[in-house]
Amino acid sequence: MFELSALFFGLLSALSWGGGDFCGGLSTRRADPYTVVFVAEFVGAALLAALALTFREAMPGPAPLLWAGAGGLLGAVGLLVLYQALSTGHMGIVAPLTAVISGGMPIVFSLITDGLPEPLHLVGFLVALTAVWLLAGGAGETLTRRDLLYTLIAGVSFGFYFVFIDAATSESNVFWSLTVARSLGGLLLLAAIVGMRKPLLPPRSVLPINSLTGLLDAGGNLFFALAAAVGRLDVAAILASLYPGVTVLLAWGLLGQRLNRPQAIGVAAALAAIVLIAA
Repeated sequence: MFELSALFFGLLSALSWGGGDFCGGLSTRRADPYTVVFVAEFVGAALLAALALTFREAMPGPAPLLWAGAGGLLGAVGLLVLYQALSTGHMGIVAPLTAVISGGMPIVFSLITDGLPEPLHLVGFLVALTAVWLLAGGAGETLTRRDLLYTLIAGVSFGFYFVFIDAATSESNVFWSLTVARSLGGLLLLAAIVGMRKPLLPPRSVLPINSLTGLLDAGGNLFFALAAAVGRLDVAAILASLYPGVTVLLAWGLLGQRLNRPQAIGVAAALAAIVLIAA
């Protein structure tokens, strides 16, 4: 039951994060990335705080809040550099490469702390990472050195975010920890915005999709935390890391970006990975 719950929440996280990255990439084409991530962080924090009050969740102790705060700061850095790279138009390769890096780090951490997973799960992890790589490959795009650096920074930041949020949350302590994480990330961005004299809000025409970015990203955070709470960190992280498939499919369906043979194989491989992890 717990593994099925982890599978369910992990896939919801991938769907939510993939949609959030798509909306974030669109937003940063018409607004400054700092502004986009700042709005997304506080929109998400407001949603999570509302859920905490609705479900009357108790405030966690100092240790979970410290882990959450550290995760929130890293998550903000990761989102910022990811959206900066996405704004160049390389959506089909930046998001998958980031996911390969961020998905691999929690697997290594979980192997050290929790031991080896089931053999089929381990095969599923390898197939999932291969799927993400295939989604990145053959896109007909070449990254600049700057975009590659941004992708590496985003991947490492998100990898540590997975680990820290897993340490900060439990089944009975999710909403407030994630609210703190996003709020601290938002405050870091606010300081950067003020220091660099960037606009605090995006153009009015961008605000709706920017707000949707925040809601979807917060949903991804929430579903990942729930998946990690009811199952292994590596299972939750690798399922959540399939989010580029959603981003790529949205870019194909809504923007007309070409979904070529390697990417189609990547989608099939992602489905196979889900079956292996669920077995």
